[in-house]
Amino acid sequence: MPRWITTAAAITALGVISPAVQAEPLKIAIIESLSGPQTSTGRLIATAAEYVIDQANADGGFNGEAIQVKEYDNAGDTSGAATKFREAAAGGGASSAIGGQVTEDVRKHNIRNPDNPIIYINVGAEAMELRGKKCHFHAFHFTTTAPYRTVPLMQVMSEQGDLGKRVYSINQNYSWGRDMETAIVDNADRFDYQVVDKVLHEVNRIQDFSPFVARIKSENPDSVITGNWSNDLLLLMKAVGDANLDITFGTIFMDQPGNVANAGNVAEGHYVAHSSNIELLDEAGTEAYRKATGHYPVFIEPTTLNGVGLFAEALKKVNFDGGDIDVNEIAKAMENTTFDNGLGGMHVRKADHQAVIPIVVSQVARDVKYPVDGTELGFKPIKTVAGEDAIYPAQDSCRMRRPE
Repeated sequence: MPRWITTAAAITALGVISPAVQAEPLKIAIIESLSGPQTSTGRLIATAAEYVIDQANADGGFNGEAIQVKEYDNAGDTSGAATKFREAAAGGGASSAIGGQVTEDVRKHNIRNPDNPIIYINVGAEAMELRGKKCHFHAFHFTTTAPYRTVPLMQVMSEQGDLGKRVYSINQNYSWGRDMETAIVDNADRFDYQVVDKVLHEVNRIQDFSPFVARIKSENPDSVITGNWSNDLLLLMKAVGDANLDITFGTIFMDQPGNVANAGNVAEGHYVAHSSNIELLDEAGTEAYRKATGHYPVFIEPTTLNGVGLFAEALKKVNFDGGDIDVNEIAKAMENTTFDNGLGGMHVRKADHQAVIPIVVSQVARDVKYPVDGTELGFKPIKTVAGEDAIYPAQDSCRMRRPE
């Protein structure tokens, strides 16, 4: 019976019970959107995760064997994620909806199989509920949440004079988008602005955002805040560029490949709040990644490199001498591991397994070392907010039960 570890906007970790004469391999199932409209995110997550595991295997693997990795395409929907989880658990996406499905499948599996648990390594799903009512001991969250990123984003935009008094909110109509809208509304008094309109739209089904851009223009906002990602942000930026809409956008995922090119020159001045920025990272590391993958780490990849990197660092703290792998011991090691993500140490908060990560607020500009999308534009770091200053309080709804 395999024991695993999982990433999906996730990674799944299970070990394997094997005869004593053979070392037990650690298995990683990457359950991601590798086809459909969310592929632009899912493929990057898989690439970054496999890069870290390849490095670990080059250093000797784990428990006397190479770490085994297998990809599972959830096709961007929750039923697909559930099916692929069952395949992974039996055979040894980056949406919050998919993350919610995966983490629940992991929780139920571990209740039924306490001697054969799975770890969920979340590197893409940002819904608050995953760290709240859906939290559990075997789920680790290396991405952030809406308030975690939105507050530093608005703080810097306000300090730079680019937030203004009239803010427009446009987001996707599911848990993550609703979290973003709540964060935008809740911080209006703090940063002294009025939310002039709020829009929640279907996820990855809209092909033309020009009507939404027209509605934004009609409200005459000073800035637009959006948590849109994948195809919905790419097409929104295309519509913004086509309309030559000269309004500053504050985003969470502007650094997704294609957004700057789609927006064109009007992208200059837009903001993004993310957990990394290649402009601040060690050149040797970024060049090594480019050599291995054909491109520099972008968008969701640094988050994945950091999350899986902390996991790999935690593996160095446990030793099963080639025998049965105790997944609970790996989870406990992850709770007590600090990882250098190039911007300082990151670690996991034990209360809800939310990673404490610095937030870099950057602005699309020309004077950068790493231009993107074949343009002269890239992401100029404006301010790095320490993880301890950016993180939100652990939610009362997280009632984590630890193994005996």
